[in-house]
Amino acid sequence: MITAGIDVGSLTSKAVIMKDGKILSSIILKSKPRPWESADLAINGVLEKTGLSMKDINCCVGTGYGRDKIPFIHQARSEIACHAKGARWLMPSARTVIDIGGQDCKVMKLDEKGEMVKFITNDKCASGTGRFLEVMAKAMGVELSELGELSARSKNPVTLASACTVWAQADVIQHLNEMIPIEDIAAGINNAMASRVATLVSSIGIEKEVCMTGGVAKNSGVVSSLEKTLGIRIKKIRRDDPQLAGAIGAANYAETLLNGGKI
Repeated sequence: MITAGIDVGSLTSKAVIMKDGKILSSIILKSKPRPWESADLAINGVLEKTGLSMKDINCCVGTGYGRDKIPFIHQARSEIACHAKGARWLMPSARTVIDIGGQDCKVMKLDEKGEMVKFITNDKCASGTGRFLEVMAKAMGVELSELGELSARSKNPVTLASACTVWAQADVIQHLNEMIPIEDIAAGINNAMASRVATLVSSIGIEKEVCMTGGVAKNSGVVSSLEKTLGIRIKKIRRDDPQLAGAIGAANYAETLLNGGKI
């Protein structure tokens, strides 16, 4: 059986096609203003990679903030459920999942069977989200993907005076005007991000193994700082791109539907 999962996020949209539990192809694109446009681009892009057409897809499940605006899916599922399921597929030993998306941060605790037993989310403030890093990188004039590498070279990280994105941006601009090395500013940004996320993680408790999903999982500076702040080791996902977790979970739910299960 062939299933598809579509994750339309605020910053990026992801899609995967799976056959019998294995990924055939995947794609990550920058989201468009309209969710259905993002979904169309994602599904068409991933289908093109396989030579398949939509009629070959037995079931498709959508997730992400734009899930209710995707016209071609068979069912929609919350991003919390999909990220938990996708993380477990990526790392079967995972018991605590930290997902940092473009506009929210989610922490999920799973039982030994991979079922979610508890979660918490922060979607009221941009700090602690991918949007925070995007704003800071733009203020610095660097690519978002450079923040992790830059912070690794820092010798004296700055401390941002506020967790608020607006005030933190003002701090960054001031530090740049004071000719502080961008490596130290990048480290300060990643540390501020990690501190915010650590507060959320601590409030729900930690069960090992711990993994991260979402685009921020690829920022080594945030991961390293979060490990130090929490005093834990975050196990790196090596099976596939951690940013695909939501789409993978959606495709897995599609398989459950085909097998007659409820989601």
